Formats: sequence, C-alpha cells, structure tokens
Amino acid sequence: MTDADELAELLAQRRRAGTDRAATDAAIFARFGRTQAVMFTDLVGFSRLVEAFGILHFLQLIQESEALFLPLITAHHGLCLKREGDSLMAVFDQPRDALACAAAMVAATDAANPGRVPEERIAVCIGLGYGTVLRVGDHEVWGAEVNAASKLGEEMAHGGEILVTDLFHATMPDRTWAPHGTLFDTRPVYKLLNETASL
Repeated sequence: MTDADELAELLAQRRRAGTDRAATDAAIFARFGRTQAVMFTDLVGFSRLVEAFGILHFLQLIQESEALFLPLITAHHGLCLKREGDSLMAVFDQPRDALACAAAMVAATDAANPGRVPEERIAVCIGLGYGTVLRVGDHEVWGAEVNAASKLGEEMAHGGEILVTDLFHATMPDRTWAPHGTLFDTRPVYKLLNETASL
C-alpha cells in the first residue's frame, strides 16, 4: 500500500458516521506528520516575458534558474519536492537551513545578472513557512504553512525578497526582520532585511 493509499483509507475512515475523528486525526499525524520549513520560489515576470519574448525564452530562464537553485537546496540539507512551471517547492528540517538557502539563491541571482539585458535577468521571489505538515510519499506535502509559503512566494514577494510567516519568524528572532503586511488578513508577514552575510 502506498502512502497515498494509506492516507486515503484513513480519510475515508474519518468520514464514517460514529468515527472518533480526534483519534483518526492523531493517527494521521502520527503516520505522516513532520515539523519542517517549507520554501516556495517564483520567478519574476512570467506572463510579461512569455508575451514579449515567447515561451522558449522563459523556459531557458527556468532551466538557468534551476541550475542555480537546485544545488543550493541540496547543499543546505533541503529536498526539492516539486518543480512546476517557474516555481520550486522544497522542504528543510531546520528553518535556519531554509533561510540560508533562500539568501544564497538571491545572492546567486545577483551574481548571475550583471551584464545581462533586462529580459535575461533572473529575479526570484521566495516564501518560507515553518510548522507541522503532512508528508505523503516522495513529492507531496500538505498543511497551513505550505499554503502560506506558497502565497508569500508566488503572490506577495517581489524580486529578491524573502518573506516568512509568523511561525517561521518566531524561530529566528536573532535575524533582522521588517513587518511586511498580513497574510489571510490575520497573520503577520516578515521580510528579511539585507544581512545575508551573517546567515
């Protein structure tokens, strides 16, 4: 039985009348729950660049960015679970590793961009969350911090910005942060300020 099948069976059990949902939920989290940092990356300007220069131009930038980012994820003890379009999703056991990787990604793009024409520059937006997630199989991760990191990386961050959830922020009060609005109208968001050399 695969992890996905096992989870499906537990969720079916959870739906049955008379089921002790608290016990079933505890069983699900005991089997699949992990505390991890979640990273989402997104490249700047997908629609604009595709419209102006064609999909092959942007696919080239995706390939170049992955050549920069994937080794950094591995070097910082992370695991890339998904590559979808111009986005990456990775997990890390330690939030400090996730933040150091994010800073290294921004530094790598800064180093790669000088001398390039604007349409060939790589600019990355990064969102980070930290908390309990459900890891199912080799490529699936679910949880509130997954959703939050995705929202930060794909919608709220601008090029070169690293945004984190309140839960991620709480793990590293020694870093220099600036408040950066709210997520889902209730949760504070923080932006890492330019102190990447100390990571």
